[in-house]
Amino acid sequence: MSPSPRRAALIHQLVDELGLKSSDLHAARHVPTVAGYLPRVLAAATPGMVHTYRSYWLQAGDYFANRRLDDVLPSDIRAFHQHVIAAAQPRRSSRQGRHAGETALRALRNLFRLAVADGLLAAGSNPAAAVPLPRRKRSTRRGLTTTEVADINRIVLTSGNDTPLDSLLVRLHLETACRRGGALGLRLCDLDVMYCRIQLREKGGTLRWQPVSPTLTAALQAHANARGARTAGDALLRSRNHGPLSSRRYDTLWARVRRLLPWADQLGVSTHWLRHTTLTWVERNFGYAVAHSYAGHSHDKGTTLIYTRGTPLDVATALSAMTGEPHPLAHP
Repeated sequence: MSPSPRRAALIHQLVDELGLKSSDLHAARHVPTVAGYLPRVLAAATPGMVHTYRSYWLQAGDYFANRRLDDVLPSDIRAFHQHVIAAAQPRRSSRQGRHAGETALRALRNLFRLAVADGLLAAGSNPAAAVPLPRRKRSTRRGLTTTEVADINRIVLTSGNDTPLDSLLVRLHLETACRRGGALGLRLCDLDVMYCRIQLREKGGTLRWQPVSPTLTAALQAHANARGARTAGDALLRSRNHGPLSSRRYDTLWARVRRLLPWADQLGVSTHWLRHTTLTWVERNFGYAVAHSYAGHSHDKGTTLIYTRGTPLDVATALSAMTGEPHPLAHP
């Protein structure tokens, strides 16, 4: 409740007699520094947020040094944004640090949003929210041609120290259009041999069953058995030493492909290009609704898609047409 005018006048008189300023009253409240607040931010973040934003939160802790949360202005956020862009590691497929800058802004928006929720900042005083996100440019990724896919398969089958694993990964991503994180998260219990499908855990906490061909089902089962997956919770994809597969395998795989295929190096081809390839084919042959379901997208763009979304049978039918193999869940 606001004080009466008489009481307000007395408060101001007392402040003046003590030689204080209104900002001194706010300073009495303990507000941590950006760096000091980071442990709380990391503890409250989801695993996906930690994976995406952790490096930018740590950069912000170093950049703002001992600055308190309530001492950071929108102009400071803009300066940090430019700092991240300038420091972004140049890659052939990069866009002059635009993506890094955008992710850094999103990271700070989340950090200061939590500070507001904790009562450390006043409502509506998130300085990062006052800085607009840069407009995204259109992605340069596209579906690969049949010849390009054949070139990649040739390199995968004739180079590297674990060609069975690498070829299995490429086929897995071409058939399912899953993301790298979805493949790495597969466990033995996620392989349904009877109905030829795998259970994927992907970004946003989504959980879905994705059909795979009988050939890939058998290959995944044989791979798991040969490399030591025994209990339901064991990782399905495993390295030569029988340990769970890590993202480093993908890095070395695509580094080798780009080294041996100049066109792939020029484009910056990665696992996500396989996702584009499959979904482009499904959309061209079975329509947008089926491609939307095939991709595992949870967001609906437009009311019509709510009524026309592809069913699991539609997805299995598209897979069957793409692989040329019958599937137990496909339309007759």
